[in-house]
Amino acid sequence: MPRLRVRASSPSVGAPHRLLERWLRLARAAGAAEPEAMVLATADRRGTPSARVVLLRGLDASGLVFFTNYRSRKGRELSARPRAAAVLYWEPIGRQVRIEGVVRRLGAAASDAYFARRPRAARLAAWASPQSRVIADERTLLRRYAAVQERFHGRAVPRPPHWGGFRLEPRAFEFWRNRPHRLHDRLRHTRRGRVWTVRRLAP
Repeated sequence: MPRLRVRASSPSVGAPHRLLERWLRLARAAGAAEPEAMVLATADRRGTPSARVVLLRGLDASGLVFFTNYRSRKGRELSARPRAAAVLYWEPIGRQVRIEGVVRRLGAAASDAYFARRPRAARLAAWASPQSRVIADERTLLRRYAAVQERFHGRAVPRPPHWGGFRLEPRAFEFWRNRPHRLHDRLRHTRRGRVWTVRRLAP
């Protein structure tokens, strides 16, 4: 599976994505399992929330990138209400980051480029799985996968039109660090225009 690509940059004041980059590096160095695992929360048209773990696959000043089936529950909910919240938590370093913002689809070229880097088996699975839909049993899914293997035997597996990337464009970050006596450290970064404001919150 392709690793998260973090754009190289030097730390600067007022750029919370750079702090997130540093915390990700610390989490990897500490041996956190799946440091890019990110809980993503969405809501349907009625405001009913749902959450699941996705993998953070890109990070820069414009936002956080993840990929999915556009027909999945999260894909449909993001099309209906393009706002989301996300959480990354790393137990080995006692840190957590919360992100809130608007969500936009990536362009086809960016989704194509990422899809081409995925293992072939994962590319085939993107075609075979009707993600979030009811299926009769596991054998049904395996038959679909076998049919896709046959369809693309001996040739490249293109990106399905119903699969691609989203970018979560943050309007707020909250950085949390574990502290003794439950007196945790919380810094909330909020954006107004191009300016980030930082406030400390009580734990």
